[in-house]
Amino acid sequence: MKRIYLDYAATTPVDPRVFRAMLPYFSKKFGNTMSLHSFGQEAKLALEKSREEIAGLIGARSEEIIFTSSATESNNLALKGIALANKDRGKHIIISSIEHPCIMESAGWLEAQGFEVSKLKVDKYGRVSPGDVKAAMKKGTILVSIIHASNEIGTIQPIQEIGRICREKGVYFHTDAVQSFGKIPINVNKTNVDLLSASSHKMYGPKGAACLYVRKGTKIEPILHGGGQESGLRSSTVNLPAIVGFAEACETAKREMKRENERIAKLRDKLIKGVLTKIKGAHLNGHPKNRLANNANFWFQFVEGESMVIQLDLMGIAASTGSACSSAKLEPSHVLLAIGLKHQEAHGSLRITLGKWTTEREINYLIKVLPGIVKRLREISGN
Repeated sequence: MKRIYLDYAATTPVDPRVFRAMLPYFSKKFGNTMSLHSFGQEAKLALEKSREEIAGLIGARSEEIIFTSSATESNNLALKGIALANKDRGKHIIISSIEHPCIMESAGWLEAQGFEVSKLKVDKYGRVSPGDVKAAMKKGTILVSIIHASNEIGTIQPIQEIGRICREKGVYFHTDAVQSFGKIPINVNKTNVDLLSASSHKMYGPKGAACLYVRKGTKIEPILHGGGQESGLRSSTVNLPAIVGFAEACETAKREMKRENERIAKLRDKLIKGVLTKIKGAHLNGHPKNRLANNANFWFQFVEGESMVIQLDLMGIAASTGSACSSAKLEPSHVLLAIGLKHQEAHGSLRITLGKWTTEREINYLIKVLPGIVKRLREISGN
């Protein structure tokens, strides 16, 4: 049976073009970028070319891109690095109630160190109000961190307006753009973003490579200390093959983003319409229009999300109940609770995320089999 992958928000397969670009850097151009000899300098050239290509996707300068191993590391560096470097100015940080767990946990760690964290509420679509951001600011506010697009429900935030408010108030603004990077246009200057996190494996690059954009002049403290790589902000030997792959994925995104977005959005809209039409008691989570083109998140009355995921997998379809980082937890999604769902409703969630190799035939198959799965599960539970 052919397997159908509809969990692209969790991770993406590596694009064959990305894989080919990476290959020489495993065994032929393998030098350490800190070495002075020709092997090292060859690797250094590849590193800096990759930095320039990734910066070009978001309108940044190449020296403003700091390579890390993961989005989790990038987000930790953004929050902790800014907090530790600017605690003389204040100890107040603002985040939203729907941030990724690595932002939530970093903020929690900072609270334990004596910082104050304000978590902003969102509306029923998962949107943060720029007015609420402004109202939450006070004399000691040093950082605002708002996710660009939700990894669970796909809602896109008004980061340009939030960035403008932060710039006017002299407060650093960070956005977790892991899900939006390479999918929708981002310009760090137009959005007034000071720090931005992105990850390779969410956009058809390899795992093990990510970056943090840090605007020139931003006061930030490293959280890893050692040989002083990455302008002293992230010591560790860089993962050059993965970074080269990350850069190739960005180059591909520059060429194909618009066309691919239009194609996937049509499939997503067909999926949403099919599910809401064919399944009674099905509800869409997130904004109906202002959402990522590849995201469709639902909740179903009288059905457990985990049961749906298991039944879909038996039918050859890979989907999820929410964030891949939290999928093993029994608690309902904090994102779904934040948009107003009750615990029982949040437990009945299903996240379908489309990607580069998703076909209309696959979407038709999902629409065909899902109603039967939901019906059987409801019958089993007596509903």
